[in-house]
Amino acid sequence: MGSMHRQTPQAALVSLEAAAAAARGGFACMFSSADEYETALISERRAQGHYARHDSRVPLALFGACALMVTGTVLLFG
Repeated sequence: MGSMHRQTPQAALVSLEAAAAAARGGFACMFSSADEYETALISERRAQGHYARHDSRVPLALFGACALMVTGTVLLFG
């Protein structure tokens, strides 16, 4: 351990290139296209419940109430 050997410039260059290739690999995208990314994103969001359908009757009740008010107004003033 007392003696340290020096790297040759060629060995340093090879080591640097290997480190650069490893660093680039960390930034690579795992999707080959935007469509593939969007499909995976939508699947993940569906799994989380973002696109769940809510079977609420509130919009139907509001429509019925508005229809009754319009009918009542027409009968009252007509």
